[in-house]
Amino acid sequence: MSNAWLHFLMEHGATLATDNPAIASFGDIASFGKQVADTQIAEGFVAPLTDLGLIEATGEEAAGFLHNQLTNDVEHLGPGTARLAGYCSPKGRLMATFLTWKQGESIFLQLPHHLQPAIQRRLQMFILRSKVKLADASDRFVALGLGGAKAGAALRGHFPNLPGAPFLAASSEAGTLIRLADAGGQPRYQWIAPVETAQAAWPALCAALTPAGTSTWRLTEIRAGMPVITQGTQEQFVPQMINFELVGGVNFKKGCYPGQEIVARSQYLGKLKRRMQLATIASESEDVPVGGELFSSEDPGQPCGMVVNAERNASGETECLVEIKLAALDAGTIHLGAPDGPALRFGELPYPLTDPA
Repeated sequence: MSNAWLHFLMEHGATLATDNPAIASFGDIASFGKQVADTQIAEGFVAPLTDLGLIEATGEEAAGFLHNQLTNDVEHLGPGTARLAGYCSPKGRLMATFLTWKQGESIFLQLPHHLQPAIQRRLQMFILRSKVKLADASDRFVALGLGGAKAGAALRGHFPNLPGAPFLAASSEAGTLIRLADAGGQPRYQWIAPVETAQAAWPALCAALTPAGTSTWRLTEIRAGMPVITQGTQEQFVPQMINFELVGGVNFKKGCYPGQEIVARSQYLGKLKRRMQLATIASESEDVPVGGELFSSEDPGQPCGMVVNAERNASGETECLVEIKLAALDAGTIHLGAPDGPALRFGELPYPLTDPA
């Protein structure tokens, strides 16, 4: 992450969190005060996504190399689209999830900043003699998350033709704008811009929209049902366990990639027994850890699931995406950390859960 961008944000009222050792060298932009209210999220907000890193892949064989490493089709990734993709271990367990897009001759992979160094090194190991170069682009580009009813109008000065549907992209001299899955019926965009462009645009964006922290953006990701693998959940899930194929992160018609056989077997052999669900935990007295185990009151002897992502909302409750045995939802109650821990209240995902064809 660009130090110039962080200093700029602090000069404009941001505060740096001190309780996240995974990115302690840079810091994470905390909310500007408390978590913004749902009414402000729906109306329009802008957040600096300082918790994200960016890998740039270049070279004439970059698309083919990434196509053979990731769960989605990269060879046919066009300049006007973006895709989710996963990077699996040989056992089919997700080590990282990416947002991927193409700009010019470069292919970009966006992932949590604290995972980037290790994931980039691992990808580098398999390049061998391929004509591919991987570079850390996090110091050259910054990401802004925008959402709500007023977000489109605030962006039109930089992108006259906004992407009209999720996972479409637009490019201009201002960078790349990607529309992502809606949350709460409102559009969400990610603007990836050069540092100087983001600095120039920030005051006007804050005048038109509510300035918020990265936690606000992550809260909308949860509400959109979009999982993100972080340090606490690496190698815990086959993609289908967190609905990754349902949100467009897996292509079952492409060629092989690490773990492909296990991912395909999970898709086509039998009914899936574990899925990701949307839940809320009312306890305000304790943090909800990513990777935290869940327990059923009907079978308290062993965990039945795990927290995938979690963020507090303006009411002090924690909204979560949780991976869980579907059978555990049929009886009893589900609790965090222990059979007598805080209870989970389940909600509806914004997309249907479907069994493999």
